Amino acid sequence: MMRSLSRHFLPVLTVVLLLVAVWYAAAVAMNAKWTLDQAARADRSVAPAELVRDTLSQDRPKLPAPHQIAGELWDTTVGKKITSKRSLVYHAWITLSATLSGFVIGTVLGIVLAIGIVHSRSMDLSVMPWAIASQTVPILALAPMIIVVLNSVGVTGLLPKATISAYLSFFPVVVGMVAGLRSPDRLQLDLLRTYHADRSQAFRKLRWPASVPYLFTSLKVGIAASLIGAIVGELPTGAVAGLGARLLAGSYYGQTVQIWSALFAAALLAALLVGLLGLIQRITLHRMGAMER
Repeated sequence: MMRSLSRHFLPVLTVVLLLVAVWYAAAVAMNAKWTLDQAARADRSVAPAELVRDTLSQDRPKLPAPHQIAGELWDTTVGKKITSKRSLVYHAWITLSATLSGFVIGTVLGIVLAIGIVHSRSMDLSVMPWAIASQTVPILALAPMIIVVLNSVGVTGLLPKATISAYLSFFPVVVGMVAGLRSPDRLQLDLLRTYHADRSQAFRKLRWPASVPYLFTSLKVGIAASLIGAIVGELPTGAVAGLGARLLAGSYYGQTVQIWSALFAAALLAALLVGLLGLIQRITLHRMGAMER
């Protein structure tokens, strides 16, 4: 067991430690100018040990050190009540609400479009190119337009952010489900025809079960894209709550530690969502009789 753990985790741990060491070195290099400038104004020299210590403890560093980000994460999660406006848990929940809402909308839309594309040649020739073309528009340019249009008709709050999340998350689902629904080979489809199965029966008994692994793969991509959409949706509105609001507040006041902690919180949230989908995938495929790899 110890050999298995060392074989799997030792390479990962080595890479992580190497990245942390490079990060600390970069923090010292990038933050040293401010320390040296302050020493020059005071007409004094700075010892190497003092330089390193100061560059790793500045209030507004260009690049925060890992321990500063870890301390900020701890203080804004464990050290604050989850109902506090300074709690990252509170802000993460606001962003998560928009993420899940947009993810559900995008998933349902993507599955419906994929079914139509597979069963209708006209939809395949018309809808699929438009779905691909829709992803060429930068979301940073599109998000303010969506918010302004929805606000003009009285739609505010969660729905505009959910719309942006759905816009980003539906495309992976469409592509994955189209590939999955088309994955059964010709012999399997011909066998169903010999039993006089109609389209709905072929869909329920063959196409849908064959598409489930593709669906979960696309859902993992879609949930991460949905989180990005929720954060982007908070930026042009001047939101006061959500991880995007934390990023905005940090950029306004030069609080780089706050910015990096919000980024790490978003990354951890995405990892948890993808991990949860992975667990659901394993349970679902196991119940369907799929072989473990």
